[in-house]
Parts: sequence; structure tokens; C-alpha cells
Amino acid sequence: MNPLSSYFDVAILKPDMSEKEVLAAVESCLPYQPCAFCVRPSDIPLLKPICNENRIGLCVVLGFPHGNQLTISKVDEAKRYISEGVDEIDMVCNIGWVKSGEWQKIREDISAVSSFTRPAGVLLKVIFETCFLTEFEIEQLVNVCVNAKADFVKTSTGFNGEGAQDEQVKLMLKTADHRIQVKPSGGISSKERAQALIEMGATRLGVGYKSIPVICGDANPDKKDAGY
Repeated sequence: MNPLSSYFDVAILKPDMSEKEVLAAVESCLPYQPCAFCVRPSDIPLLKPICNENRIGLCVVLGFPHGNQLTISKVDEAKRYISEGVDEIDMVCNIGWVKSGEWQKIREDISAVSSFTRPAGVLLKVIFETCFLTEFEIEQLVNVCVNAKADFVKTSTGFNGEGAQDEQVKLMLKTADHRIQVKPSGGISSKERAQALIEMGATRLGVGYKSIPVICGDANPDKKDAGY
């Protein structure tokens, strides 16, 4: 196993992928033994047996990709995914509320989900979409996620902006101050980039499935797979 691969949450999230393409993406990454596959909700039944057999975590996105569902809808999603046996949930925060400064609403939104994930032993990662946020908003949101008992803060969905940027990752790590873990995601497509983020203090990396062989040194870079 490549030592880098234990940090990887392999993103298989493109909306137009067929089930055959999803399975092929998973098979191509299995030899690297990543930490988890991060998948679309409808792919949970398809991939749960494979993840169990290979002892790889199954992560599902919630409120994806905009985070503007009703809180009760997010809770319902979380409960259903937990009942399906997922190991981790990557939840998009309500970006509109962040831009409105509605910190109490955001805390309640995340807490409502973590109140189910924590007792179930399911990790909760909150996606920020940092390309839309100011430094102040990033700092505030990290603190809200700590108070709401999330397990990770995550930079990006991979579908907006340039993904994980150094200054934003550093700010998240500084604000987190070991109270919550940090997952950069989006635009991580080289070994050097992955290593740099780990050296900064990231404990997970969200990486598109096509980039896994590239980062692990088994293929040439594919510029088309800059995100997810």
C-alpha cells in the first residue's frame, strides 16, 4: 500500500456516471487501499459490499452540492444513510446562511445531524466551499463546526472554484487548533500536492478517482481530473 493512500477519501461523485463506470472507478482504486470511497447516496447499496469485503470506509455526501436543504431533510438523510451502514458522512453547510452571518442557524443545522452521527460512530465532515468565503467566514465556520460536534471541516465539494488553496487550508488548520480535523479537497492531482497538504497538518484528502494512480506514481497526470 502506498503510504499516501491511507489519507485518501476517493471521490466518485460525477452526476453522469453509470453504475458500470462507478464500479470501474472503484476497482481501479482498490489496489491502493484508500481510507474511504466518497460516493453518491444512490450508490450506497452498490458499493457497501465491496467496501466491507476490502475493509475500506464508505462515505456518502449529504445536502450535496449546495447545502440549502431544510435541516429536517438533512437529518432524515443522515438517519437513512446510517441505517444503510455508511461509515462517514460529508455534509455541505448552508452556504447562503454563512454569507448571511446566520451562525446560530448553521450550528443548529450541523448539530441536528451530529446528534445522530456521533452516537452511531459515523464520522461527520462539514464541507465549506471555501471559494465563496472570506477569511472571517472561514474562521467563524470552523468554530461553529467545533461547537456543533462535527469531526472534520472540509474545504470544497470539488465542483466549484479551484478547490483546496494553501492559505485557506492553513487558516482552517490554525483556527481548528487540533479541536477538529481538516480535510482539503478538490484540485489535488499530484504526489507533491498531496504531500504538501499532509505536511501542513491535513489528516484526510479528498481526491478524484482518476488522480489516485497519478499521485501514487502509476500513471501520467490527467489535467482533466483537476477536481472530482
